Amino acid sequence: MEMIDWEEVSRAEDIDELKEAKLWLFQENIRLENARRELETSQEDFLKERVQLRKELEELNRRTIQERKRLKEENLFFEKKLAILQDGFRQLDEDRRSFERQKKALEERTSYVREERGGPVMEESVRLLFRGANNPLALRKRYKDLVKIFHPDNLFGDEEMAQIINREYLRRKGREE
Repeated sequence: MEMIDWEEVSRAEDIDELKEAKLWLFQENIRLENARRELETSQEDFLKERVQLRKELEELNRRTIQERKRLKEENLFFEKKLAILQDGFRQLDEDRRSFERQKKALEERTSYVREERGGPVMEESVRLLFRGANNPLALRKRYKDLVKIFHPDNLFGDEEMAQIINREYLRRKGREE
């Protein structure tokens, strides 16, 4: 819109010019009123958006705090699990070492016993086991009982002892035939 020169309007003598100025003032007043309403509406929208953004920011902050808390709890839980696993591995390692010591001690005792068995003491012990088995039926019965006890497939069986028993049985069986 064009601007009105007020000095011209005040000097105007024509009613048409005054009507034109009045119309312009009316239109300008309406335009300014509409601009004021738009501004107020924009200002209200801005305030609503600001409140909404503040709410969203607070919700986001609340979620962030919750997520951090959850992550902290998960980290603590993970650290506890890790400590349990490390303790378990340490205990397994101690158990393995203990088992190896026991195995070594058992092997040393077993080798000592085998050295002892290899000599005449073992043969004499086996002869004592067959003592009293004077007939073939008693000899066979005693052999079966001894094999059940010393067979290598048994829990405490001993292969070497089973072989010595077999030799003694065959020796006595051959003598009786």
